Amino acid sequence: MIISHEHKFIFIKTAKTAGTSIEVFLSPHCGARDILTPIVPPVEGHRPRNYRGFINPFPAALRHPRKVIPILIEGLRRSDRFFNHMPATLIQKRVSARVWQEYYKFCVERNPWDKVLSHYHMAAARRESSLSLDEYLARRRFPWNSYRYTDRTGAKIIVDRVVRFENLLGDLAEVFADIGIPFEGHLGVRAKGDYRADPAPYRTVFNDAQRAIVAQAFEREIDLHGYVF
Repeated sequence: MIISHEHKFIFIKTAKTAGTSIEVFLSPHCGARDILTPIVPPVEGHRPRNYRGFINPFPAALRHPRKVIPILIEGLRRSDRFFNHMPATLIQKRVSARVWQEYYKFCVERNPWDKVLSHYHMAAARRESSLSLDEYLARRRFPWNSYRYTDRTGAKIIVDRVVRFENLLGDLAEVFADIGIPFEGHLGVRAKGDYRADPAPYRTVFNDAQRAIVAQAFEREIDLHGYVF
């Protein structure tokens, strides 16, 4: 996640959408006062900064009176005011109304079947034993993103631009032109892109039952963006 006061933009990082590559590309263009949350594991070229700070725990405690003590303790203990993959609704609460209103807010979204296949390959690569696609789908630990760029109901998009992963470089060229970031048509890095050894298109991988599982799980994102198999 990035909040750039120098270029007046907020980048909301979503899952499996080239977010890390975008963060690495943007890092050198950000100023000393800008906020960049850490990447785990760290990636060369990306410099986290200014993400720590006090979090006022009292508003959350008032909303959940039965959990006052744990919330106060966690709020006083936690020092990461901003963190990776932070949803827009929470960012809105932790920046000023002026920053939220004036800064250009954007994120990236991806066809859910393609996104799930990418996430499966990452999960399989990180697991010591083999993981079949059916086993992965049964776990239902999917890379949902819509809650990161919509309001609390999940029905309204609250960022200025949702870049399409399917047209990533073209859409980013427009975004970067709007916020004054030089761009030569490529990010120059493909972070976390080594998990997927098999480049087979998702349409050739999913059977009808697997396709239906993803369609049901990502119904909200499909409705928001009109994705089709």
